[in-house]
Amino acid sequence: MAKVKAKAKARAKPAATTRKKSAAKKVAATKPAAQKAAAKKVPAKRVTKKRAPTQPVVTEPEPRVVGPYLRGLRTCIYQVYDLALAKEFYSQALGKDPYFDEPYYVGFEVEGHELGLDPDVSKRPPGGSGVIGYWRVEDINAAWQHLTTIGATSIELPHSVGVDLQVSIVADPFGNYIGLIQGA
Repeated sequence: MAKVKAKAKARAKPAATTRKKSAAKKVAATKPAAQKAAAKKVPAKRVTKKRAPTQPVVTEPEPRVVGPYLRGLRTCIYQVYDLALAKEFYSQALGKDPYFDEPYYVGFEVEGHELGLDPDVSKRPPGGSGVIGYWRVEDINAAWQHLTTIGATSIELPHSVGVDLQVSIVADPFGNYIGLIQGA
């Protein structure tokens, strides 16, 4: 008898579910066509706002180029014949101590880039070799004054090279050129 009741309950459940589904279909069938259309998801229209002429236009970053191409400046290494003197000069020039300090290399972190000091001058001597790395500064005259005060030699005074862009070159105590750039 218990088995018969269990079978009857099992048969009753699917029938109840079927009734619910058919009831839902009947309700949907009685809705007016306008309500059915409103129930469908319609993508919202994009509203573009015009920017005021004083706001800068934000451009999308360029897609990363794949291949054997130069990506960006990572490290600028200066050859030095006296590592202790170079470390003192660059600590004052940068306003911070090195993050890496070993007898064979000293490294400073400068806004995501590295300024390195290499005491091995057997392959490359210190001095201007035709390539100049330019370091961004907020006030080129103040930076030039500071560097020449702590031992740099002026190679090129601060001067304008275009709209809102100034450059200067000094040499560290070992003759390595340090470019300074302000603006743009």
